[in-house]
Amino acid sequence: MPEPTKKEDGSIPKKLSIDLPNDSDPESTRGRKDSVWSLGDGQPPEEIDKQIETPPLSTLLIEKPQSGSINVGGDINFVAKVEAKDLLRKPTIKWFKGKWMDLASKTGKHLQLKESFDRFTKIHTFEMHIIKAKENYAGNYRCEVNYKDKFDSCSFDLEIKEVSDGSQNIDIRSAFKRSSEGQDDAGELDFSGLLKHRQGREHKQEEVPEVDVWEILKNARPDEYEKIAFTYGITDLRGLLKRLKKTKKEEKKSEAFAKRLEPAYQVDKGGKIRLVVDLADPTVELKWYKNGQEIRSTPNNRKYIFEHKGTQRIMVINNCQINDDAAYSVTAGEEKCTTELFVKELPVNIVKKLEPVKTTVNERIELECEVSEEGAKVKWMKNGVEVPTGVRSRYRVKSEGTKHWLIIDDATKDDTGTYSLMATGGTTEAHVQVDLKPLKILMDLQSVTVLLGQPLKLNCEIYPGNVPGRWYKNGQLIQPSERLSIIHRTKNHSLDIECSTIHDAGDYTFVPEGYTQTLSAKVHIIDPPRVHLEALNVPDDTVTVVAGNKLRLEIPISGEPAPRVVWMKGERVILDSGNRVRAETFADHTCLTIDIVEREDTGNYKIVLQNEAGEDTASVKIKVVDIPDPPEAPMVTDVGGDWCTMTWELPRYDGGSPILGYFIERKKKQSSRWMRLNFDLCKETTFEPKKMIEGVPYEVRIFAVNAIGISKPSEPSKPFIPLAVTSEPTMLVVDDVTDTTVTMKWRPPDAIGAAGLDGYQVEYCIEGTDEWILANKELIEKTRYTITGLPVEAKILVRIKAINAAGASPPRTTQHSILVKEVIEPPKIRIPRHLKQTYIRKVGEVVNLVVPFVGKPRPKVNWLKEGQPIDQTISIRNSDCDSIMFIRKAERKHSGKYELSVQVENHIDTAMLDIQIVDLPGPPQAVKIEEVWGNNVALDWNPPKDNGNAPIIGYTIQKADKKTMEWYTCIEHYHRTCITISDLVVGNEYFFRIYSENMVGLSESATATKDSALIVKEGLQLKIPEYNDRDFTEPPIFTQPLINTFAIAGYNATLNCSVRANPRPKVIWMKNKITIIDDPRYRMFSNQGVCTLEIRKPSPFDGGVYTCKAVNELGEAQVDCKLEVKGGFTFFELMKRGVPLHLIDKYMNESKTSEKSESEKKGSI
Repeated sequence: MPEPTKKEDGSIPKKLSIDLPNDSDPESTRGRKDSVWSLGDGQPPEEIDKQIETPPLSTLLIEKPQSGSINVGGDINFVAKVEAKDLLRKPTIKWFKGKWMDLASKTGKHLQLKESFDRFTKIHTFEMHIIKAKENYAGNYRCEVNYKDKFDSCSFDLEIKEVSDGSQNIDIRSAFKRSSEGQDDAGELDFSGLLKHRQGREHKQEEVPEVDVWEILKNARPDEYEKIAFTYGITDLRGLLKRLKKTKKEEKKSEAFAKRLEPAYQVDKGGKIRLVVDLADPTVELKWYKNGQEIRSTPNNRKYIFEHKGTQRIMVINNCQINDDAAYSVTAGEEKCTTELFVKELPVNIVKKLEPVKTTVNERIELECEVSEEGAKVKWMKNGVEVPTGVRSRYRVKSEGTKHWLIIDDATKDDTGTYSLMATGGTTEAHVQVDLKPLKILMDLQSVTVLLGQPLKLNCEIYPGNVPGRWYKNGQLIQPSERLSIIHRTKNHSLDIECSTIHDAGDYTFVPEGYTQTLSAKVHIIDPPRVHLEALNVPDDTVTVVAGNKLRLEIPISGEPAPRVVWMKGERVILDSGNRVRAETFADHTCLTIDIVEREDTGNYKIVLQNEAGEDTASVKIKVVDIPDPPEAPMVTDVGGDWCTMTWELPRYDGGSPILGYFIERKKKQSSRWMRLNFDLCKETTFEPKKMIEGVPYEVRIFAVNAIGISKPSEPSKPFIPLAVTSEPTMLVVDDVTDTTVTMKWRPPDAIGAAGLDGYQVEYCIEGTDEWILANKELIEKTRYTITGLPVEAKILVRIKAINAAGASPPRTTQHSILVKEVIEPPKIRIPRHLKQTYIRKVGEVVNLVVPFVGKPRPKVNWLKEGQPIDQTISIRNSDCDSIMFIRKAERKHSGKYELSVQVENHIDTAMLDIQIVDLPGPPQAVKIEEVWGNNVALDWNPPKDNGNAPIIGYTIQKADKKTMEWYTCIEHYHRTCITISDLVVGNEYFFRIYSENMVGLSESATATKDSALIVKEGLQLKIPEYNDRDFTEPPIFTQPLINTFAIAGYNATLNCSVRANPRPKVIWMKNKITIIDDPRYRMFSNQGVCTLEIRKPSPFDGGVYTCKAVNELGEAQVDCKLEVKGGFTFFELMKRGVPLHLIDKYMNESKTSEKSESEKKGSI
């Protein structure tokens, strides 16, 4: 958009308010806030000075509307563009004037809003057109774009410039007459439209009446306006009244001027004009201005003359010219009045008209014309278009006085046409005809034959020499280029080609411009055959291809005529009819095709070209590369706990490409899944796999890699098992020292590993030497060993090594040397806490008492029972540190106090042990019924003769009905020897028996009453009916069978069933037909016929077929179910949990068997 421009007086055009959509609003509404548009800046008066917020950064607009300025009555277009690549729908756009005026509802003849979308660039274009702008259209505008949560806006300004032009005549009445063309703005005063007659319009003006219509209207009443308009031919009464209203408003009484300047003045060019004002105060300083610049009078300049006549002040402008056409103003103090001066130019008439001209090409043409005024401005036209007269133009314009010439030095046929000269007072025209001269051929074109690559030149000579022409090849126009040049020098026309090619052959024609005659010649290009191997762009003409791929080798060839092509490998010719290998020849290249490349295709291939011009040969080497052969099976040279060292040999054939490295894979022997160990190529032929599971057999294999790919895998290595030595033994201490022996003891290593522990190796070293002597020739499994045959009072160091299949562990060595010399230590018996009180055991139980003691040298041990030697049935075993009393089957005679004495030389230590062997007591004596009354019976008895070597702690009394003789316990743990039994049933006859009880338990037998006690009721005679007993016995029957169950490893599982039988059956649980006995992982319950088997934290090898079997005297029954444990363990997890190897092996076999059976079932289904 153009920048705002200043007026000639230096002021910037004002921004006025506009009523864009409605041209007919009365002026009284234009200043109100409720008018269509208020202030030009779009803000209320009280907010004009407020700072407008800075708009946010653009997020949608890629092109924003720019501020601009136009003249009154001009058109302007504002454009906004939005990119729609990331938008799902069309964005919303609004145009505003000021802050709140939405222009969407104001569209009409002065405002148009348009939008379009380009599907290729994905851009929305929004346009606002303002047509025939008015002064009040100026102001601030805003464009807002919305899309979902995105927003963008842009502000821009519009400036309207006032245009003032001179006028030939001012006709007030004609200014307000309606136009016959029906313009949109008819009826509005437009001085620029009235006074602008410089474009040669020659319509006839109406005669101007000599009455002053303005004075008549000013003095008339409003009801007389229509009559006056009809009388003087004024048809636009509304426009006239609007102008009159403005004029009346401007007529304000002035304090400085008694009479102001007229609104406008008109003068002929070269004439004189007087501008007169009448001052109310003659003493006021007066200044005259032209377009805002002050006019000062100078002695030498007679252009402006200032005169004073009383209160009149006159400015005379002499010799008025076009530059005097301007706005003039005069200031008197603080007041100012303005006027417009219009300078009228006199028309320039044609005195001598142009004459027609007929000539030929290359001749000089002069067109002459004479006008009525010297120095007049005229315009030369050709066929209605202005003739360019610049520095580089073919046309020259010359003027001298009133004469004007148009000169064409070197005429061409294009100069034919109608030439005219336009002046303000008229126009003259003449026709110019330019014809061609007859053509003469001085030298015709000659046909030529050229070698390929040699320069080619075609030339001819024609007359006239300045006639241009065109060259054609095979009917196609030839354009000059870097390789081809077309030269025209006077009569000679030539076509030069620096380096000819095959495509340059053909028929050439030269056509002079403007003539029908042509010159023709033929060009023939000869080229010997040639093979262009450089087009392959391969080093040493060697083509490398991967075996198994398709090879299509295209080699460009050249030669004219087309050469014959032969492909050869050695002495064998390759035909175009071959199956896998074939050769084909085309116009510009030859092709060797091998469908499936094999290693045998490697070799040199020869190409032979022949034609009439010669022969050419070339050789191409084809190198077939492939993946390498697999290496030999690797060798495992060293094995550790979780690692091994492996080596291998290079492959026999590297595939024609160097070996880049190797990939290594391993797997467990029992598995079929290989796992890659390196993702970066191994450059060496050795590798050390790590992170293997100790004790698991593995196999490894190798892949060779070259630039083509990966070879097939090598044969697996021999299986190997990673094994690690144990850690060093722990807690190595001296246990005993004599004059010739040293006894050492230790604890097993903390980490043993899968290789287990085979035994220990004991070595000693005499202080002062570096030789370690092996103490035990064979490995020992115990963690205690006595080194014998040592020299007396020698100092030694001892070390222990743990040995397994992987080798010896790091040794554990004593920190200090050991002196080989026995030390006397007084004996001391260390009685265990449980032996410090009476040691009680039941008859028949095993008695095993271990009494430790200390003392050196080995003490002498002696046992006595109450001062007498002990019985032969008691076994005594003594060691260096303890004494053991062992009784295989205790008897009551073994009870008593035992004395243990330990003696080392003269030192003795003794200890007493009290042993009590207890047995079941005998039955009570003399049980009798003392008295029977009511439903009560009184019993009495004596204590048993044998209390079982333990005090009697109570009695158990039972009763039995004489009819059934089933015994029921009445009371337990009764301490007295007499009791009263109550709540007996009347009419029943009872027997009673009593068991004695000590700490061992109840006596084996009971003492019963000889007599019975009958409970009768006085006065009643009970007749006892006879009943037949029902047989409730039955064999076992399972009322609820076992059901197949799935369990989760690590969570307890239960199996339940119910059985009915009488007598009560014995319940047996079996797994896989093997009875479960004393296994802590199983718990068995039986309650009211409901049998339950609880499996504690089952593992996968707990799965199988479980059987519950019930057996009694009448028969047996059993039910089965299958238990499957989900979430099993791997071999490594079972090893980590410490499961024995035989159980792991059993579990693995069962898992394989179950999987096989399931697969067979699915296959059968």
